[in-house]
Amino acid sequence: MNKVFYPRKIYPELKEHLESDDVMIITGMRRTGKTTLVEHILSEINSSNKIFLDLEKISNQEIFGDKNYDNVIISLEQQGLSQKERMYVALDEIQTMPNIPSVIKYLHDHYNIKFILTGSSSYYLKNLFTESLSGRKKLFELHPLDFGEFLTFKNVSYKRLDSIDSVETFNMHEYERLKAYYEEYIEYGGFPKVVLAPSVKDKKDILDDIISSYINVDIKSIADFKDASAVLNIAKMLAARIGGKLDYSKLSRLTGLTRPTIVNYMYLFERTYLISLIPVHTKNPDREIVKAQKIYFSDSGLPGILAGIDSGSKFENTIFNQLRHKRELKYYSLKTGNEIDFIVDKKLALEVKETPTEFDIKNLAYLADKAGVVSYKLVGRHHTPNFSNYIWGGSIL
Repeated sequence: MNKVFYPRKIYPELKEHLESDDVMIITGMRRTGKTTLVEHILSEINSSNKIFLDLEKISNQEIFGDKNYDNVIISLEQQGLSQKERMYVALDEIQTMPNIPSVIKYLHDHYNIKFILTGSSSYYLKNLFTESLSGRKKLFELHPLDFGEFLTFKNVSYKRLDSIDSVETFNMHEYERLKAYYEEYIEYGGFPKVVLAPSVKDKKDILDDIISSYINVDIKSIADFKDASAVLNIAKMLAARIGGKLDYSKLSRLTGLTRPTIVNYMYLFERTYLISLIPVHTKNPDREIVKAQKIYFSDSGLPGILAGIDSGSKFENTIFNQLRHKRELKYYSLKTGNEIDFIVDKKLALEVKETPTEFDIKNLAYLADKAGVVSYKLVGRHHTPNFSNYIWGGSIL
């Protein structure tokens, strides 16, 4: 029985790139669906001269471990490929082989091969591949499902949002139709397997396994952090600080680790897609560097597994993940502590409130004026009786 393929928004762009000679690299956190995407891409290629190889398997690593790169072609021919026409070679989890960039560069330059690569670390891919495949690659990032994709996986119809500005005010009909799905999305996030899991227990078990695999497999494969418990401890502390400003010194005091060590952890967490950091919105670029960044997780289901976080923080993290795709996000803060949660593309102020009120919109208008941002909107989670001057979070699709 064939596995059901649920289309992702990035898929048309990937399929179009098949026509290019450049190396296709798909990166993103483990379990975001990279392998499924690549397998489907291969299935739609009108050629039998193709192969999928998982580089977490030692036998496949041996194929690309030969120091004579021409012998790799011989091994591929033994796998059934032919040099008489274009080869399509998909390699999964390439971060397991540090020498792979030079192998791919040589084969790309000397043979008619379309490489399709996946990996779980942007640090590894962007740094090790930058020089060796300069001008020969295109990198695509695959994140957990946004809410529109979540609905697709649930076989629920929706209208794709062209712009947040196109959403006027609270829509009761859509709220009633989709609120149960949105609450599930807030609670358990958008990892495809989690979304499709039939029970709450299954969802939690999968999320727990994702965290365990991230720490014990992904982190260990690319970093010299031998103490898994320290990595887990810091991840839990960060989960409890969603939407808060990152304080390296405080984390250092709480963990007993040096500040440079904490900085290294943050750098690694961000580049392996566990967290994202957003800077402050300011007219002075120097202030942006000095001011603390705010922290969010790449998926809203993960923080609930790592730490007991409040409902509002999880909702704010969900909105972050709905906004992050192809948009510039910053936050705004006054010395008094008053803040705007998100400044989108330098022109739209969004404040996230579980139950928005008239006071909230007035306060947002004041802060948006201070920030020099003309447009502003409240984003709410629940229906507020007798108040509709806000957009429902579930309408950001």
